[in-house]
Amino acid sequence: MLAGAAAQAQNNTAPCPDTLPAGTRCYSGQDENGAWYWIAIPQNWNNALVVHAHGGPRLDPVSAKISLEDLERFSVVVRQGYAWAGTSYRHPGWGVRLAAADVDNLRRLFIARFGKPKRVILHGQSWGGNVAAKAIELYAKGPDGARNYDGVMLTSGVIAGATKAYLFRADLRAVYQYYCRNWPRPDEPQYPLWMGLPADSHLTRKDLAARVNDCTGVELPADQRSATQKQNLKNILAVIRIPRRSLVADMAWATFLFRDMVQRTLASRSPFSNRKAIYYGSSDDAALNRDVVRFDADPRAVAALAEDGDLTGKITVPVITMHAIDDPTAMVEYESVYHDTVAAAGRSALLVQTFTDEHEHSKLADAEYATLLDALGRWIDSGRRPSAAEVAARCPSFDREGEGGCHFEPGFQPGPLFSRVTPR
Repeated sequence: MLAGAAAQAQNNTAPCPDTLPAGTRCYSGQDENGAWYWIAIPQNWNNALVVHAHGGPRLDPVSAKISLEDLERFSVVVRQGYAWAGTSYRHPGWGVRLAAADVDNLRRLFIARFGKPKRVILHGQSWGGNVAAKAIELYAKGPDGARNYDGVMLTSGVIAGATKAYLFRADLRAVYQYYCRNWPRPDEPQYPLWMGLPADSHLTRKDLAARVNDCTGVELPADQRSATQKQNLKNILAVIRIPRRSLVADMAWATFLFRDMVQRTLASRSPFSNRKAIYYGSSDDAALNRDVVRFDADPRAVAALAEDGDLTGKITVPVITMHAIDDPTAMVEYESVYHDTVAAAGRSALLVQTFTDEHEHSKLADAEYATLLDALGRWIDSGRRPSAAEVAARCPSFDREGEGGCHFEPGFQPGPLFSRVTPR
């Protein structure tokens, strides 16, 4: 099986994007499961490989374009001398374990074609952090006991585990509907909010954005919002505790991803409950908690979601994470959950968490990714776990053009993941 895939990779040379160094060799193809991949090997290859798990889950059909975009976004990896390999995963949408299997399959495909590298690093970005964290628990060693991966880098990671990471978006659907009552509208077919959207619905993200804007004026200048829009927007953001710039995106995840997750993989059963949630921070908390729609989780759906995407923390190789403190998509408190999960497994000595004073999610400063790779490599070589301060101190040496690309905050520690059951 791998021999055929390797032959396909050998024949599918591809033009490299302009962001890669001159002399880089690129390959693109499709594995036996239908996942598309890109591979890039620089001319000055250091004989180390970074296998990339991309974020999402992306709901568009899989294609070679997906991994090409990831390669361009993280071209700093190739510029640092590493080979890079990324997969589209075999199908769009939810599926942590399947995505983890696709990532490991790409590692094996690379080895079958190009030989075993001196070092293999697993990089998970965003939801890919969940995929990579699951992959290292499942595929850290081969059947013969040999190590498959030497270290892991998780950036902007959704690493709270599947049953915890999406609860706030289920809350968002309920609170949004209390104030806006337009997703669905009263004259439209009604459905339980936890299912995202009916399977046969043709409503689009553009439709969703228009309705959110109608209710909240979120896409209007502040002075053009009506008094009602201003109050709705203020209440929703205060109760759910998300930034204004994330509202439409979070509603989209809670609509289209929930439809995929619940109806395709959870047999249309609810993995979410807000039965005991206490919402607060609005202009009238008593009315909100009295009248907001409530829903319950199906234990079978919770168990299935946990089996697929929750984490045990039983890591066996060094893991280093990086998260922007003001990440608008994957809240920085996810890192607290992962920290506690790893600690409960007795593996804290294998985890270093770093934080940056940035405001983005999908891409942080290039110098910081280079710094993480350097710190992880030194840790693997020496066996000595670095501190967050030591990682930060080396960043300026990778900011070679003086672009101000180092934003580490080594003294920062995130608080616990926000709970709506017991107010803080």
